[in-house]
Amino acid sequence: MRRLSLLSLAGVATLAIAGPAFAQDAERAPFDGFYAGGSFGFDVQPNDVGESISFDRAANGSFGDTLVTTTGANPFSPSATVPGAGFCNGQARFSTRATGCVNDRDSYSYSGRLGFDKQMGNIVVGLVGEFGDNNIRDAVRAFSTTPANYVMNREIKYTGNVRLRAGYAADRTLFYATGGGVYARINNYFSTTNATNTFTTNGNKNAYGYTVGGGVEQKIAPNISIGVEYLFNRVKDDDYRVRVAGGAANNPFILGGGAGTDFKRSFDYFRWHSARAVLNFRF
Repeated sequence: MRRLSLLSLAGVATLAIAGPAFAQDAERAPFDGFYAGGSFGFDVQPNDVGESISFDRAANGSFGDTLVTTTGANPFSPSATVPGAGFCNGQARFSTRATGCVNDRDSYSYSGRLGFDKQMGNIVVGLVGEFGDNNIRDAVRAFSTTPANYVMNREIKYTGNVRLRAGYAADRTLFYATGGGVYARINNYFSTTNATNTFTTNGNKNAYGYTVGGGVEQKIAPNISIGVEYLFNRVKDDDYRVRVAGGAANNPFILGGGAGTDFKRSFDYFRWHSARAVLNFRF
């Protein structure tokens, strides 16, 4: 029993001596090692001023055509009788362009992350991967003199990224820049008030691009840090198509000949800004 007591006392003494040493090692490199965490913030889209719908009259892959009626008029150009024709980069307030449009929908966002940092003196380099969700929506709407409207919407369902990061650690505060590749799962959909023609859609729901930004991380406990981070994200989403066919032979979508007319968005990129608060737990 006495021997066990002496061993227990020796173990406690060893931990008491080694504990501060381990803490000192962590304090010398507070941003070294693996970590897991999460973020919560808000995602905002830049206003896509001037976005419209681009047309391919012969459905042969060549966009940028101008549609015409039997009188040679552009059905998507405002007229004296339908001043509300044209395009709207967003959701329309009412049934015509003349009433104006509201901005695209921004959204709260959240994500989980895993990463690894290596601290060498004041320099920190690392790799981080994230997977998260937001529900931002980007719309463009066309109004014709028929009158009718045509709406192309896209929403991000979830995103993921893998980023490098590098920064400078001033004691327990890390200032860093970051950048890498980003993936987004996108839901494209189309709606119209045109009940004369037929409409079919197709396109890839996977979009890829890049993300860049920076942030500040503050150690508040040996294994816990908090921070703020900003990211700019851009993915290419350019292959969603709407095929218009059917209807009377003299309607603008059929006059071009061929199989009908294809629609696409004039802007090929989906962009958004992310501002978030971050919480990390280090192992």
